[in-house]
Amino acid sequence: MVSALRALVLTAAIAVLAAAAPAAAATLNIVAVGASNTSGWGVGAQSAYPAQLQALLRKKGIDANVINAGALGDVTAGMLARLDAAVPAGTNIVILQPGANDLRFFGTKAARAANIAAMVKRLRARGIRVIVYDPDKIPPDFYQWDGIHFNAAAHAKIAATLAAQIAAPAASSAPQPAGKP
Repeated sequence: MVSALRALVLTAAIAVLAAAAPAAAATLNIVAVGASNTSGWGVGAQSAYPAQLQALLRKKGIDANVINAGALGDVTAGMLARLDAAVPAGTNIVILQPGANDLRFFGTKAARAANIAAMVKRLRARGIRVIVYDPDKIPPDFYQWDGIHFNAAAHAKIAATLAAQIAAPAASSAPQPAGKP
């Protein structure tokens, strides 16, 4: 009887300790969808904001895996068409950086806005948090020699902006616009 009581107390104590122990944090899976700036054109994939974002989040103690799904020359219609293939199951956050190729390649602002809205809607329907990085004005010192693609310093600033937003708890379930660069 005493040994059965001891076993019961020991089992209860182990259960209480196990419940109080912190659970292992799950990996935060992030996909960065965009065009050449997301891919790191001119600076390389390791200097592009997705790779820098992953490093910054890990320095903050967040086990993050950031997939770079940038495609050279892509437009928002192309991003929308490849969205499901680019964003695997288990993704927690998508950073959508639509860029300016639509307007550069004879698209319209209305079509661009509709494609962005469709991507956000599709991702939200899958339960994925969406951060749209699409600032109104980009500082001139963000660009490389061509005036189109981000330089390494710009990628670092973008990664820092996004890391701060991701590390902070989501305030709402609405798509999250990134802060000004």
